[in-house]
Amino acid sequence: MKFLPLILANLSRKKLRTTLTIGSFAVALFLFGFLAVIHGAFNGGVDLAGIDRLMVINKVSIIQTLPRSYGDRIQRIPGVKYVAIQSWFGGIYQDPKNFFPSFAIDPVTEHQVFPEFAVPDDQWNAFLADREGAIVGARTAKRFGWKVGDRVPLKAPIYGSGTWEFNIRGIYNDPREGADLTQFWLRYDYLDERRTVGKGDVGWYAVKLDSPDDAVRVVKTIDEGFANSPYETKTETMQAMAASWVKQAGNIEFLILAIGGIVFFTLLLVTGNTMALAVRERMGELAVMKAVGFSDRFVLFIVLAESVLIAVVGGAIGLGFSKLFTLSGDPTGGVLQSFFLSGSAILLGMLAAFAVGILAGILPASSAMRLRVVDALRRI
Repeated sequence: MKFLPLILANLSRKKLRTTLTIGSFAVALFLFGFLAVIHGAFNGGVDLAGIDRLMVINKVSIIQTLPRSYGDRIQRIPGVKYVAIQSWFGGIYQDPKNFFPSFAIDPVTEHQVFPEFAVPDDQWNAFLADREGAIVGARTAKRFGWKVGDRVPLKAPIYGSGTWEFNIRGIYNDPREGADLTQFWLRYDYLDERRTVGKGDVGWYAVKLDSPDDAVRVVKTIDEGFANSPYETKTETMQAMAASWVKQAGNIEFLILAIGGIVFFTLLLVTGNTMALAVRERMGELAVMKAVGFSDRFVLFIVLAESVLIAVVGGAIGLGFSKLFTLSGDPTGGVLQSFFLSGSAILLGMLAAFAVGILAGILPASSAMRLRVVDALRRI
């Protein structure tokens, strides 16, 4: 730290150039942070989905329904612990752009299969007692200003043009980073009572297993059991199902890596050029430092430290703005279930900035280290 004033003095000689280089790092790391957020939003469901839970859908498509009676048959399969039913509701609040995932569920089995969704007992009991009750995720509740006890009107175009009204009986949370807190749950029995089409059908089944080791056997048993029926099934672990949905959006990870790689390579060239100019401009000064007794290693350290300091300061500014951007919430209106910059992404970004600073400064620093005093003074 005792050499920090010397490093800062060297950087402040060309204030505009130093500021622009730091700005380049800030922009690059802001972009890195934003891409990390998008990557996490697409892959968060894959990371959180359990391999001990299965999803049973219609073999034709997830939008095709399955008979309600399938649930009892699945429950009797050895290795199956709980079976929950879910159906897409597609509710809209006030305006079509106010999108959020809404499902009709069985209040009892849902809690058994997805215990990580934390709802206070008194709120869950109120939900069980009210056929028009609903549970909403904390993020969606905050988005619309809903609170427990509110009566909320929704429109569901797939079930006609009428209005459905629900009483908010609970708000769920999930302590896991990146968890989906946007869902809206209504009771399946209320949906089945009011709708005029699809009575007795469900969208899909969520199956909780006794052990992840049973997954392959149970998947095979379910699909073989309903083979050649009017409603054949397709069963996968929820982790595999989430991964397949991500792939449908394209190779997001490759795109992010490609853009990030191009940005950091360009940044490496810009910073390397900046440090090379700084060394050439100070050639005489570096020669004098060596002449009065400073070692080659010290000269190498000074130049590298300047490069790394520029990278770290710019990286911290860029990642800081990325974090502030995510604090305002999901700008897509519910399309991305999670929208946050994780601590691991911030650490990775800072390590990348540090590495670029080292790589950009190594050649100019090596040149300064090998500089001969006589040659340098001759050029003055």
